[in-house]
Amino acid sequence: MPLQNRVDPFGAIHAHSARGLFMGNRGGRIHHPVTRTLTNRRFASKAWIICLCAFRGRQRNVMGDSYTELFFLDEATALAAGHRPCFECQRSRAEAFARCFAIGNGLASAKAGEMDAVLHSERLGKPVRRRLPLRDLSSLPDGSLVEIAGHPCLVQGGKLLGWSFDGYRDLPVPDVGDGAILTPPSTLRALEAGYKPAIHPSGLADAT
Repeated sequence: MPLQNRVDPFGAIHAHSARGLFMGNRGGRIHHPVTRTLTNRRFASKAWIICLCAFRGRQRNVMGDSYTELFFLDEATALAAGHRPCFECQRSRAEAFARCFAIGNGLASAKAGEMDAVLHSERLGKPVRRRLPLRDLSSLPDGSLVEIAGHPCLVQGGKLLGWSFDGYRDLPVPDVGDGAILTPPSTLRALEAGYKPAIHPSGLADAT
């Protein structure tokens, strides 16, 4: 049976066999190390990060005695779920994200703890998600995740692609109605300022 450690764009954690391109954590252990099942907690600290699945040959016993390893289809999914790049295994990406985060949010600079505080406030505050007419969703920056009729979708190359744990697919979009932006407001502004998240190959293929 797959472990419950796959994260969707809403931030919920599921048991699913698809591993995804990135790993991450929520600041510590949120599982029982013997049963390898999640506790009632869904985070251990404000630091929700996105990590590489392989780094300097390190080997891990997934959901063992250390932090709870979480897995994401791609970076866009992880960002929508409220995570940000790790400054250890993804330093150049983290620095690029921090620069765009600062520019987009009108800050002189953005250190890890400062970004964590902003993102944590957005996660806990559970603000009403900003809604836009469907015709306007595709104008959001590439890498944004939105929700249409309960289903998460990726904005990429001016198209809306349906999200799943296995990848993206073309999505017939109705002519009328609206959708909600899933990517946190501060992260969306970082995307608008030029940050380009890593996208699963299925999303790139469908966007061409």
